[in-house]
This record gives sequence, C-alpha cells and structure tokens, in this order.
Amino acid sequence: MLQRIGVIGGGTMGHGIAAAFALHDLSVHLYEPSAVTRADIVPSIKAAYDLLIEEDFITQAEIPPALNRIQVFDELAPAVNDRDFIVEAIPERMELKQALFTELDRLCSPATIFATNTSSLPLAPMIAALPDARRGRTLVTHWYNPPLIMPLVEISAFGNTAAEVFEAVASLHQKIGKRTAKILKDVPGLVANRIQQAVAREVFSLIEQGVADAADIDAALKFGPAFRYATTGQLEVADFGGLDIWLTVGDNLLAVMDASREASPLLRQKVAEGKLGVKNGAGFYRYDAAAIPTIRRAFLTRLVNQLKASRAYS
Repeated sequence: MLQRIGVIGGGTMGHGIAAAFALHDLSVHLYEPSAVTRADIVPSIKAAYDLLIEEDFITQAEIPPALNRIQVFDELAPAVNDRDFIVEAIPERMELKQALFTELDRLCSPATIFATNTSSLPLAPMIAALPDARRGRTLVTHWYNPPLIMPLVEISAFGNTAAEVFEAVASLHQKIGKRTAKILKDVPGLVANRIQQAVAREVFSLIEQGVADAADIDAALKFGPAFRYATTGQLEVADFGGLDIWLTVGDNLLAVMDASREASPLLRQKVAEGKLGVKNGAGFYRYDAAAIPTIRRAFLTRLVNQLKASRAYS
C-alpha cells in the first residue's frame, strides 16, 4: 500500500497535488529548491483549504492535521529517501526531468514508484537512462489544474509497467477521491487536453469569424454541450443521440469546421498585444485589476460546486 508520498516542485501543480494527498491522511514530503516559492507553499495550501471550508466541502477540523502531514524540504535526499510514491511537477523540460529521475533512482528504494505529471512530453525518452526495473515502476499521473479540486488524473499504461504497479497507483488516486482514466498509448496531450484543444480550436475560430461575441459563444458551450458533458461523456452522448444522426451531422459539418494545425491567429495576436487574460486584466474579456482576486475565487467556487455535484455520478 502506498502511504508515504513525495512531491517534487512546489509551484501551482506541485503544492496542489501535495494538498490533495495530505487531506486524505497521507504523509507528504514536498521538495522545492526556490526559497521564494517555498515560502508561499503553506499559505497557498491553507488558502485553498479555506475555500473548501467555506463551500462546506471539508470541515475546519480537517485542516490542522492535513497541514501537519506536509513537510517542505529544501534538499532532495531527505525529502525522498523513505517515500513509497513520488510524483514530479517540475518545469516541462525534458533534460530537467531526465536528470531528476536519474537522481531519484540513486536516492530511493528499488520499491519506490515514480510518476511524472507531464501531458506534453513523451515518457519513454524521459526514463530511457533508468535501469529496466525502475522503468517498470515509472509512469505518468497527469493531474488537471487546480489539482486539489479537479477530479481527473490520467494514468499511463503504456506497456512499461506491470499491471500491479498500475493498479497500486490507480488505487492510491481513487482513495483520495480522484477519477482515473487509463491511457493506453503515449500521444501528445494524452486524452483530456486533446479534447480540450479540439473544442478550443473551434471556439477561437468562431469568434475570429465574428459568428458571435465571446459571451454568447461561452454561453452556447456552457449551457449546451458542456452542460451534458458535466455528467455524460461524448461517446455516451453519441449513443443516446443515435450514431446514425451523429454520422449525418458529422458529414454535414466537419468539412466546414476549423481544421487548423497550429494555434489560432486571433490567439497569437492577443498574446502579441500582451492580452493574456485574467493574469493581466485583458483577454477575450476585460477584468478590473482590483476585482481579479474576487473573480478568481468565484471561478474556484464554481469548480467546487461542480465537484460536489459530480460525486453523484460514476
């Protein structure tokens, strides 16, 4: 049974992953080399827990023990040497991840299972320098952001790991309330990000063509397809609608929909203009700088409410 968790990297994903494990009675060691980032880890986790309390998702009594289960380290060796399962959430650079896994292999027990949170880098070259036995105990566990709230974790079953290793890792994540998706083939973006990019491609194209404004396009998505997708997968939707209908509609629409092989020109233009979204006050919408903390909190609150509702569905 995997009980002692190591997390490498204390940024947005790393400290969120640590917070999720600690909330479910698991010991967590979190390694972060940057003093600035390290100083923000516990306050950020506490703020995330506070939101869950306000939304009646957890109780105040759960917070002190959860925080006490998290130890933050500025050195790698003591953070990882007794861990059963270690997940890295460091920057998406292949050479950094390769070097980290080589070092972890040196520092950790042969029984320790390693995982990477990547969805954009292939696993095979990342672990190519590891011994065969360690490659058989290394996989992808891709969390969605914000990791404390979003229930999905994609877990790789690419053929390098034994079934019992996969099952142990899947069981670990299921025990902390995550919904796991078994990914059989190492493709860029795995599954969820590829689906998201397909939707985004058409949404960006529609606004670029002037078909509707941003608010109406978002409304069409939120109260149309996404309303169903909150409880029903696309393949279920197709079955319920009738595959003959989906075949006809696909033949009619796909030929005239966006088939770009690169990011939207409108998206590229906005980035060039410095319009990056909520982070700096302008994107497809405008955001009052003073209101941004409130806007972010309202966004997270919606996700928590959706998480509570999702617990009724398998």
